[in-house]
Amino acid sequence: MANEIKPIGATDISAMNAVVGILMTDLRQIIDEARIHVASTANYELTMMYWHIGERINRDVLGNERADYGKQIVATVSRQLQNIYGHKGFDVKSLYRHMQFATLFPDSQIVSTASRQLSWSHFVELLPLKDELQRDYYFTLASANRWSVRQLRKEIDGMLYERTALSSKPEEVVKQELANVRDNKVVSPDVVFKSPYFLEFAGLKGLYSEKDLEDSLVAHLEQFILELGNGFCFVERQKRMIIDGEDFYLDLLFYHRKLHRLIAIDLKLGRFKAQYKGQMELYLRWLEQNEMEPGEESPLGLLLCTEGSEEQIELLQLDKSGIKVAQYMTELPPRDVLVQQIQKSFEVAKAKWGNERKEDEV
Repeated sequence: MANEIKPIGATDISAMNAVVGILMTDLRQIIDEARIHVASTANYELTMMYWHIGERINRDVLGNERADYGKQIVATVSRQLQNIYGHKGFDVKSLYRHMQFATLFPDSQIVSTASRQLSWSHFVELLPLKDELQRDYYFTLASANRWSVRQLRKEIDGMLYERTALSSKPEEVVKQELANVRDNKVVSPDVVFKSPYFLEFAGLKGLYSEKDLEDSLVAHLEQFILELGNGFCFVERQKRMIIDGEDFYLDLLFYHRKLHRLIAIDLKLGRFKAQYKGQMELYLRWLEQNEMEPGEESPLGLLLCTEGSEEQIELLQLDKSGIKVAQYMTELPPRDVLVQQIQKSFEVAKAKWGNERKEDEV
């Protein structure tokens, strides 16, 4: 008599499904991690290959003063490499890009380390930047914060470096600040804060109140934090402080993970006014006394105004009080207008640094 095939019971099916579910979870993790590792390794090797190609050609081409001779070498090398390896990455334009890559990033060790966070596509976005400090800023911040190519492009297009307080400082100060980020993982407020902030996502046009702005920023909190930059964590809105029996309310309270500080943000319509300093100092001292945790640095204040008042800000020496003043825009201006505005602020800041240096020398 033939053996009967026993049907699988409901309990057995449930047990099998549970085993398969656990097995699939583990297998997917193994496969995903392997793919990420392969992609990361492939990107690293590709980036370093391009650097070594550029560096090797540079030794023969840039070391010879005859431009025509150099062009002939590159063209000949390009044809022969394409015959062996195909067109991708070895056409004349690509070889010149590799040469530029090795010239602008001459330290192979720094490139090697950064290539574990940045892809070749990141470097392609950085190569057109003419200013060395500007290029180093985006390179350092993209590596430290693991920006995607899309975010790097967005920050460059949005002139992030030019909007930071860091960009107006002397060259040696900028280099030291970036070295601290790169080598010591230490971030200063001048790297973090910027002006203007772009709050066009708030959707506010024409007349609106400070409460309208606050409500919109909280409603679009994710976009607001992205505009503030990496490391900001939302703590509270309308932070209540009781001082001498009177209620005071701070618009927005954040914490910055890398600065290890509370960040008090107050929203203002119109131009900066001198009395805002005293109000923010009161908030900061209260936060220092009542909200600071062990190991944290003193809180910082950020006054967001629709317009700055450079002379008042300079005379009040707000930086010494731990207060930053920044402009915000709810409607983006044309790029040429923005460039002019940033350039004007840049010149004012440069003049300030020049005056401070002269005073130190005296």
